[in-house]
Amino acid sequence: MKNIPPQLICFSHLRWNFVYQRPQHLMSCLAKTANIFYFEEPVFDAFGEAYLSILPSNGNVTVLVPHLPLKQSHKQNTAITKVLLDEFLKTKDLDDFTFWYYTPMAYEFTSHLNPGLTVYDCMDELSAFKFAPPELPILEDKLLQHSDLVFTGGYSLYQAKKTLHPNIYPFPSSIDKSHFGKARERNIEPADQGLIKGFKLGFYGVIDERFDIKLIDQISRQKPEWQIILIGPVLKIDPVTLPKRKNIHYLGAKSYSELPAYLSGWNVALIPFLLNRSTQFISPTKTPEYLAAGVPVISTAIRDVVNPYGRENLVHIGVDAEDFINAAEFEVRRLDRTAWRYKVDRHLEGNSWQKTVSEMLGLMDETIKKRHIIFKAG
Repeated sequence: MKNIPPQLICFSHLRWNFVYQRPQHLMSCLAKTANIFYFEEPVFDAFGEAYLSILPSNGNVTVLVPHLPLKQSHKQNTAITKVLLDEFLKTKDLDDFTFWYYTPMAYEFTSHLNPGLTVYDCMDELSAFKFAPPELPILEDKLLQHSDLVFTGGYSLYQAKKTLHPNIYPFPSSIDKSHFGKARERNIEPADQGLIKGFKLGFYGVIDERFDIKLIDQISRQKPEWQIILIGPVLKIDPVTLPKRKNIHYLGAKSYSELPAYLSGWNVALIPFLLNRSTQFISPTKTPEYLAAGVPVISTAIRDVVNPYGRENLVHIGVDAEDFINAAEFEVRRLDRTAWRYKVDRHLEGNSWQKTVSEMLGLMDETIKKRHIIFKAG
């Protein structure tokens, strides 16, 4: 992989120390072969002159955060961010850099730069999310035209984007099997969950506009003896709208390292997402994580969960509360899950974030080689 630039700047809409997701997994693996700079969206807390904080993290990753003054226009914020990035890069050779984008919004302040390689890892259809900037689709079109290589976060998203770029590949959610496999050891549950007794149905992740509030409320109302555990931050929705029942427990955000311990106490894991524009192309990372933990899963009909997990009978697919309750009751009766877990393990065999990164690096190297051949021919 000697052709791949030794430095990488990742432009992300997700904070490095937020929920541990695809960007963190991939950048942590890529940090074994390159110096990673994780460029976050601005923080508006500068009372004087704007500045760029440079915060070393674990594993060869440095987090860059623009700190901007309050009450400026979007155009002003973009211009200042551009200046801060240019200042950071002024003594560096751009040929030594890969620009890796998660948010097309970053193209506003990077379009004038020509790195050694440009990669767009399209993990979600961000334009369909709540509060998405109106200019995002236009910037994505420009980023697609400028990118050397495009990845998608799932197969359905690949189908939607495959005609938009000549060098595009699907890479659905992967898994750290050893990490989530700890849940099978039935460790002692964390105190806040251990105090909750009964049949437990759990979810972890961001609780936002994609989360089916009514579904959770209906399950909890119809099965008051069951306990529903919800782990994660609440974003972009009013917490007041969340159902409040004695058997629904909001435990807040937990670190990635804590998740297996919580999973170890669940009888069933839930993927209760609405079916709308914001979930049309998602590929929930939690699907293989739940399965690696050995916990039965019930999901709404998210396309990248139905295929392959539902199709292969690894995950229950439900339409409404009745379906979810029936599937959970099936798991209550199924005392021996040996055959199911064997099938799960066969499906997850060979699936890892490191393998995903290895395949991505191969495509990056191949892309650079082809570009050099074309350049020489020209």
